[in-house]
Amino acid sequence: MPATMRVARLHEIGGALQIDTVPVPQPGATDVIVAIEACNVVPNLRNIITHWPQWHPEMPLPPLPGSFGLDAAGVIAAVGSNVHAFRPGQRVYINPGTGCGGCRFCRNGDILDCDSFTYRGYFGRGPATPAIFEQYPFGGLSEYVVAPQSCLVTLPDNLDYEQAARFGYLGTGYAALRKAELRPGGTVLINGIGGTLGVNTTMMALAMGATKILGVGRRRAPLERVRSLAPGKIEVHSIEESDATVRDWARSLTEGYGVDIVVDCLPPKSPAASTMAAMRAMRTGGRTVLPGGMAEALTLDPFWGLAKNAYLIGSRWFTVSEGQDMADMAGAGTLDLSCLEHKRFALADVNEAIAAAADSGSGFINVVVLPSAT
Repeated sequence: MPATMRVARLHEIGGALQIDTVPVPQPGATDVIVAIEACNVVPNLRNIITHWPQWHPEMPLPPLPGSFGLDAAGVIAAVGSNVHAFRPGQRVYINPGTGCGGCRFCRNGDILDCDSFTYRGYFGRGPATPAIFEQYPFGGLSEYVVAPQSCLVTLPDNLDYEQAARFGYLGTGYAALRKAELRPGGTVLINGIGGTLGVNTTMMALAMGATKILGVGRRRAPLERVRSLAPGKIEVHSIEESDATVRDWARSLTEGYGVDIVVDCLPPKSPAASTMAAMRAMRTGGRTVLPGGMAEALTLDPFWGLAKNAYLIGSRWFTVSEGQDMADMAGAGTLDLSCLEHKRFALADVNEAIAAAADSGSGFINVVVLPSAT
């Protein structure tokens, strides 16, 4: 392992990332060093490095010069003295989600409930976030990353690094479907199915055995692209082209009942009315899960919720165990990721990658930076 590495870092908010040369980090006793082969660039990263401190000052970024990169996969290069389950040479995905480690929720294994839950290489949510960034200062847009062994997902040989780097979106959808208790034979409505989160949630619903997937969106072309994944199982509805309500359309395809599950994948700045329209498509006893970014206030009618025996569930990110589930499903062939369209960039071209991700316009495009490429 070399003494130094290249890392893309932000030196000022709104500026371009610069390629710096810094010492390769050393692992703590329970940490590993991973040589990064691929890091996904999420569409929101441009907003994060340009507007985040103004939009969400309560959610701090890595201190400047800051290292970013949310979803990374690579090869273990070194392990700490108290790491016994992993060895150099293993292929892994690094789940960037980290809790404070000491609160009652972290000690119970529920790090997603930690008030200081932090995405390494992205942003954090609480008082322990600065300390977490200090301990783990490098995101996936680096040649090497130090990470806790507890955050590793082992990868099967048939899952490439670019596909594994998409686990952030896949895992967000998978966790939402698990919270909704999707079972084989279940019916799911995915609101915003043509976006990045919607496409990945669809892939997970297929892998989990959903019998019927109903997708709602605006433009016909992206909807038909998603429907082509499984024409016998997926039906799509364009709210721009149809006068039918989402509720009436969904009931017409579910023997009048409505769907078991609604997963709202709408992005920020989407209208709350679109989320509410999708919720009305639930059957009695159905569940709506909110893993997306729609931020307007919902106009809920509590009596309607009572009468429908309805569930409304928030969902953020996913656990390492759920990440391992996805890797195992991919290894067994249950989860098919062949539809992803990879756009690959060298680390030196990271700013072009950020622009490409923000402007991709397709949930199937997977923008990845390959730090080891020259």
